Amino acid sequence: MTSDPGTVDEYIAAAPQHARTILQEIRQVVRAAAPDAEEVISYKMPTLKQHGVLIHYGAFKHHIGVFPPVAGDATLERALEPYAGPKGNLRFPMDRPIPLSLVRRIVKLRLEQNIARASEKSSRSKRKTSGRGIL
Repeated sequence: MTSDPGTVDEYIAAAPQHARTILQEIRQVVRAAAPDAEEVISYKMPTLKQHGVLIHYGAFKHHIGVFPPVAGDATLERALEPYAGPKGNLRFPMDRPIPLSLVRRIVKLRLEQNIARASEKSSRSKRKTSGRGIL
C-alpha cells in the first residue's frame, strides 16, 4: 500500500487482490462479534475499538496479522499457538483457510476483558469520590 488509508474501506481497496476477500471476511466476523464497536484505522490498519482496542488486523505479504496478543483464556491461547508470531502477535498464512471462528473468539474475549476493565475503573473512580463531603 502506497498511502495511508483513512478508512477500512480504503485499506481493503488498497490491499493486494489476493488479500481483499480475506480482509472482508475478517471484517464481517469482527463486526458481528462486536456490533457496537467503532471501526477505525490505527497503526495504519483496520482496528475495532470498544472500551479500548479489541483487535487490529492487517494484510502482509504472506499472512494476515492480528494484534494485540491474546491472554486470559488458556484454551484459546492453546488453539492460537500454531499462529503465534513475534511477541505473541498472530500470523494467519494466506495460503490456508483463515480460522474465522478463532478470530471471533479473540474479539469476544477482548470485548469481555475491556468491559470488565472499564467497569472496574468506573467502580474505583466512584469509590474515590464517594468519601468526599461537601464543605
